[in-house]
Amino acid sequence: MLVPSRRERDWIFSTEPGHFQLLLGTPGLSRLVLIGEDPVDGRGSGLGFRRRTECDRSRRDGREESLRRLVLALSPRVCFESGVPEVTFLSYEDDLVASVVLEVCIGEFVGEMLVEDVEIERGGGCGEREFRRRLRFKRMPNLVQTQVRIVPREDRGETEGGFGIEDMQFRIDAGVLVHPYLAPMVASLSLIGFHIDERIRKGSRPKAFCAGVGGGALLAFLRGQLGFEVLGVDVDEVVLRIARQYFGLEDGDFLRVVVGDAIEWMERLASWKAEGTLGAVCSHDLSVVDGIGGKFDVIMVDLDSSDVCTGMVAPPLEFVRKPVLLAARSLLCEFGILVINVIPPDRLFYETMITEVRDVFHDLYEIDVGNGENFVLIATVASTRDCSGNDISFIMRLNSVLSGAYMDSIRKI
Repeated sequence: MLVPSRRERDWIFSTEPGHFQLLLGTPGLSRLVLIGEDPVDGRGSGLGFRRRTECDRSRRDGREESLRRLVLALSPRVCFESGVPEVTFLSYEDDLVASVVLEVCIGEFVGEMLVEDVEIERGGGCGEREFRRRLRFKRMPNLVQTQVRIVPREDRGETEGGFGIEDMQFRIDAGVLVHPYLAPMVASLSLIGFHIDERIRKGSRPKAFCAGVGGGALLAFLRGQLGFEVLGVDVDEVVLRIARQYFGLEDGDFLRVVVGDAIEWMERLASWKAEGTLGAVCSHDLSVVDGIGGKFDVIMVDLDSSDVCTGMVAPPLEFVRKPVLLAARSLLCEFGILVINVIPPDRLFYETMITEVRDVFHDLYEIDVGNGENFVLIATVASTRDCSGNDISFIMRLNSVLSGAYMDSIRKI
């Protein structure tokens, strides 16, 4: 595989987890050789990147021809049993146009991570530029953990094409969800739109528990766009600091975040609500729990496995245990739903998960995100009410901030 020029130090191409993910993402390969240029300077090209647009194809053809004999020399003898083998050169392609790294830091649990501003290709041939802020973990560099839309500051005239991304300043656009599976997760609320609308009309805020915070885009959207009261739990304090500093996450009266294992927190919360005991927690965490009160209308689970050797798997296996699922159900109100981002490594994993969840909940629904990776699994405590009418204020609000296509693609399983 030919490494894109000036991305040689990108974790995708320069780390063992990145190499492992490249192999997993290319079925049928037993051996993969990465070929790239030497970094331009000692700092490493991972600090910034801009795609070359001129002569790329001719340069690549020339490199392939000059490297063909080298690749043959590295091939095992078994490859020559039927003659000289065909050498296949792969190219790595994504939507990245330019990037600049804002910070590299280390979290106690997730390890090394980086925050970067990126410019991506915009579909449809439109001349307007598109920008994102992303969080990536070194343990799975091919996976974007969090991304939000960022907009150049208009007062500096930076929307013009002459500015490089490294010279621009941005503001967060919190009114749109750009991470592929977040909008479908929020669309699942349409299943209980009537009940949420009824709660709002009675003067109460609907409540959400978010297992996994990341950059906080989902939490901020639920509070800011849909009026939810939100409790979020994330295992790594550095991730929460990054979310506040770079992704616009703001703790407040209706959005609280705590540091901890989200699965353990669900089990402890369930125990506390059932028996009045929460176990060993600090006074701050206890005040957060007391402040939420009542049960949740929705629990949204965005957790993945920390084991790179298993490839990308979500949720982690420890979540799909009956005690955890029972704890989740006990935290939900009588019409509540459990919403899970699922990245199944294979069909058996997904089918087993569906069976486990079905044993605890009333009905199951799914949304195929359409990216070849993610599904959103929705489990209900009780039967849902038809919300197809246009006179439900919450559904109208949901339609105004999301694409209706996701709501239309919800199917019962």
